[in-house]
Amino acid sequence: MGSLIQAPPLVFTRIDTPLGDMVAVTDEVALHLFEFHDRTALPTEMRRIESRCGAVVEGTTAASDALRHELAEYFAGTRVTFGARIVQRGSPFTSQVWNALVEIPCGETRSYSQIAERIGRPSAVRAVARANGANQVAILVPCHRVIGADGTLVGYGGKLWRKKWLLDHEQRLSKLF
Repeated sequence: MGSLIQAPPLVFTRIDTPLGDMVAVTDEVALHLFEFHDRTALPTEMRRIESRCGAVVEGTTAASDALRHELAEYFAGTRVTFGARIVQRGSPFTSQVWNALVEIPCGETRSYSQIAERIGRPSAVRAVARANGANQVAILVPCHRVIGADGTLVGYGGKLWRKKWLLDHEQRLSKLF
């Protein structure tokens, strides 16, 4: 009779950024969650991860160390892309939206309706907004780059002042790269 192989636990790491503390949940090779510590949905997101993957322990991993390094470069203005392997679970539609977010170049924005058009579902603007809000990997899956059709800053779980800061930062970065 064989024994069950237990997957290693996911690891919770705090990362200090110019926008405040953020939390990363990683395994040795991938990022599962990256959120601002004060995001209202964070406790629910953590419960969902724990129910799906088991207990999350505090510490660091090779993936969280690499993320910390890449974020330091991003905030210092020397990096616009990230190399982290990202693991998020969502419906095929939600995953399509997240993939469209990653395609938005640094320094640019898109409206919810433009994302809906991009994925071939022009009438699904509200569903795109929900999928955007369900993103659990801030900054790297750049949901902050999605704005209202009229150009206003709307709907950011990390708080609108952070969205503005990120967009301003990326506008400056886009001129360098």
